[in-house]
Amino acid sequence: WLLFLILLVTGQPAKSKRPKEPGENKIKPVNKKVKPKIPRMKERESADSSLKSQSILTQMTDEGHFQKLAATLSLSAGQSIELRCKGSNVTWNYPSYLDTFKDSRLSIKQLDRYSQLILTNSTAADTGEYSCWLQLCNGNKCRKDETKTGSTYIFFTDKEELFVPTPSYFDIVYLNPDKPAVIPCRVTTPSAKVTLHREFPAEEIEIDGTDITYDVKKGFVYQHPTSDHKGIVYCKAESQGAPQISIKYHLLYVEVPKGPPSTTIAASSTRAEVGNSVHVSCTVLGEPDVDVNFRWQYPEQESKRPVIIQNFWRLINRGTGHTTRISKSVLVVEDFEARDAGNYVCIAQNLQGETTVATKVELN
Repeated sequence: WLLFLILLVTGQPAKSKRPKEPGENKIKPVNKKVKPKIPRMKERESADSSLKSQSILTQMTDEGHFQKLAATLSLSAGQSIELRCKGSNVTWNYPSYLDTFKDSRLSIKQLDRYSQLILTNSTAADTGEYSCWLQLCNGNKCRKDETKTGSTYIFFTDKEELFVPTPSYFDIVYLNPDKPAVIPCRVTTPSAKVTLHREFPAEEIEIDGTDITYDVKKGFVYQHPTSDHKGIVYCKAESQGAPQISIKYHLLYVEVPKGPPSTTIAASSTRAEVGNSVHVSCTVLGEPDVDVNFRWQYPEQESKRPVIIQNFWRLINRGTGHTTRISKSVLVVEDFEARDAGNYVCIAQNLQGETTVATKVELN
């Protein structure tokens, strides 16, 4: 009778009770709005990627579209390229070769919202880094906005010019023991196989990837130069054809203490006769690749007493493979007079500081 009553009320046979499976028979409210949850990890990833994509540099394609640039770009020599940099106050950096010859193929225009760089009829020599950044200015003082920059290295490939052409056939590379030295035999084709060779004795130099490394954007890098590395070297490149040879590089080892110029001063005579010609020489021994600037103070300077000042420099080999630069400034007083007697002061300045030396010339 009980079973009959259940069937009569429900129209369904009685079911035996069992534990419900997780999630079974769950009824969701129809009108409740469910806010989608975004995993925190993805939020972090998207934030990081947005920081990385802060580049303000784009390239106009042949179809008239703009695309963000990768770290490197390969184009065939002869192609033209248009780059744009977002911002109202943009500064550009590009291979100095284009500035040296004031090349008319390069044009840069600053518009309201972006700056435009156009290079037409490209050549292998245009290979190099192209970058831009926003300038933040406060009055006359401007600084680079490190958060708004863009950079790409462009290879203008040319099978006839595997090495980026240089204005000379011979170059000097200074080997300083406290900084890496670069043999700048850069290539126009990133896939080219490049090797380094010594001229005498004739041999290929082993690249171990530690002491000597190769960077396609720089060339071969001596991480810890020593006097054993001095000599004449060249590079060889191969890419689907006959190998090509770079210019030669003369590696000179230098070891000069860093600091303000090591300066001496001497006069051709400490006592001069009226009408004589007096030479006062200021000499600096220093690193071969460090420029020295000279300034003079001498009697009657304020009254515009005419003097002759000549500046020049040369490299000397000090033996044991060491090379030093001698920089010299010579002040000449013609027709010495009584008013020219007094102290002659030379101020020599380099990147590390300045040194002041003096000598006295008296009337005889």
